[in-house]
Amino acid sequence: MVSRKFERVCCLVLSVLASGCAGSTMGRVSLRSDGTPGPERCSEEALEAMRYLRLPVGAGALVEFDVNQGDAEPTTLYEGRVESMLLSDLGPLDSPTRLYGYVWTSGPQVVIRYYEARPPDSAARVPICAVVRMAQGQMLKLSGSLPGTAVIKYSRGGVFIVDKFL
Repeated sequence: MVSRKFERVCCLVLSVLASGCAGSTMGRVSLRSDGTPGPERCSEEALEAMRYLRLPVGAGALVEFDVNQGDAEPTTLYEGRVESMLLSDLGPLDSPTRLYGYVWTSGPQVVIRYYEARPPDSAARVPICAVVRMAQGQMLKLSGSLPGTAVIKYSRGGVFIVDKFL
């Protein structure tokens, strides 16, 4: 029997595909003087999808930052696109939903923004806006981080829904 959550996600995915969702601006953001990404608006498609899925601002879950390095601690993140995985449910997005986003490593700490989600057993991606947030400086780069990379202590952390990137 198919779960109600999965049915809602499938319906949303079909509606997004039918609407011809525009591509994201993943990674094409102005940078601040310290190398961190500047403010960015969420796409209308993402805002609509999150409303439909009842993913309110502040909803959170646990995420593995890079599926290619699961449980590797410390973890090396590379500047550019990243595929992450939910380790707990985020509203109707069940674990192990994949999250697709971008990692910035040029600033004093790593910044990860997510623009799309792909629920399990689905080939379609759903537009979202989410960020990694960690307390107590846990996204600070460790010594030994080379240009274009960031070595961080943990391989997982919190991901939170936003309605704009600050």
